[in-house]
Amino acid sequence: MGAGRTDVTVGIDIGTTSVKALAVDAEGGIRARARIPHTLLARRAGELAHDAREAWHDGVTRALAGVERPDLAVRGVDVAAMVPSMCAVDAAGVPFSPGLLYGDERGRGDDPSLDPSQSGEATRFAAWLAATHPDAAGFWPAQAVANRALGGPGAIDTVVAMTMVPLFDYTGWDASVAKAHGIADVARLPELSAGHGAIGTVPAAGGAALGPGTIDAFAEQLVAGADSDGDVLVILGSTLIVWAVVPDWIEAPGLWTVPHTTPGKVLVGGPSNAGGLFVGWVRRLLGDGPGVPPPGAAPGGPGGPGGPGGPGGVAVGDPEGVPVWQPYLRGERVPMHDPDRRASLHDLHIGLDAAAVRRAAYEASGFAARHLLDLSGVEARRIVCTGGGSQDPGWVGALADATCLPVDVVASPEGGALGAAFLARVAAGLEESPDGARRWAAVSHRVDPDPDPGVAGAVAARYRRYRELAG
Repeated sequence: MGAGRTDVTVGIDIGTTSVKALAVDAEGGIRARARIPHTLLARRAGELAHDAREAWHDGVTRALAGVERPDLAVRGVDVAAMVPSMCAVDAAGVPFSPGLLYGDERGRGDDPSLDPSQSGEATRFAAWLAATHPDAAGFWPAQAVANRALGGPGAIDTVVAMTMVPLFDYTGWDASVAKAHGIADVARLPELSAGHGAIGTVPAAGGAALGPGTIDAFAEQLVAGADSDGDVLVILGSTLIVWAVVPDWIEAPGLWTVPHTTPGKVLVGGPSNAGGLFVGWVRRLLGDGPGVPPPGAAPGGPGGPGGPGGPGGVAVGDPEGVPVWQPYLRGERVPMHDPDRRASLHDLHIGLDAAAVRRAAYEASGFAARHLLDLSGVEARRIVCTGGGSQDPGWVGALADATCLPVDVVASPEGGALGAAFLARVAAGLEESPDGARRWAAVSHRVDPDPDPGVAGAVAARYRRYRELAG
């Protein structure tokens, strides 16, 4: 530590609608935070992309600058981002194409049920980019773009590379696969780095160590504290992600099973499109007219988030007091794997207002989570909730009501950035491994399901209706 300065590491998370950065001390205390909004290109159901230069390059450097202060000494930096992603870059590693994101139709394959390590989506992204931008110097995912923007090489770690199979053959880039998809020279793909050690330095942060980067959901897991059997990690981000913790590998119809960051544990569940992209769209659709509570307001009365008499007069305890959404604005991922599904709103009547429609959107997200849990067969005991939506009491309350589970809200909603900050400690030689990240897990408060049996019964009836409509 320099005189009068606190050592920190910086975690940066490239999210769907913004880049978040946290400067974190050794005890997990957040000393500075920044959020840089960026454009999401989702102008039709099959499109999901970024302006890659704005988000993956410029947004990352701006986010780092936003957490630098004279009293902080940055020792390491690491970047988390979604997978798969891909763009075309010039010789300096600067993007000049759209940044294609998971679910974009340009990566669509024959079997949408496969997880990123099996689907070949990134390979199809690369093929589209190679055909569209044949003179590009390279084809890189978000992590590689960010690393170059920070002053390091255009590199990724092998865990990120595993979401780029079959381009990646688990040891390196497969030249024959690359050539078959229009990339004659694998040097146009990012460099590969095994492990969590430093791949370079960050000149703008005084020569701090630069980690290779990671997957956003991996970073979230590290610091969420959902590590015991029966815990359920729910990420209320632009995508809704649900992972139930189990002791053994299980296969459940329509769900994905992946290793947990905790040794000896496994996660079952997956991503749903019933997250912030859907909830935010409903808010924009409703506007700020009469009867619509402000974002973050809990639609309920004194007895809890679901009681009657709350903002807008939502009669949550009446089975017909709230309509039922099918929240598939751009198809559904897990468990339906149907990119052609579309959203619809059911059981409207003249007595309902805008607040009831908003509550229905929150419930639809909760019902999507409950559907995954029901399919998993896991005996869930609690939800650990993170992501930006964890700061919305109405959404969290509806999640508790819909799943009939207590929800422990994490202290820091920027879990991807927080986990990346711990990985930056590993890159800087301040930690031996990522295992110690669990000491940074902290809960802000607990939200229990509404205790009113009438509310529970009404929500259960609407869940049955949700499942009936979903098929």
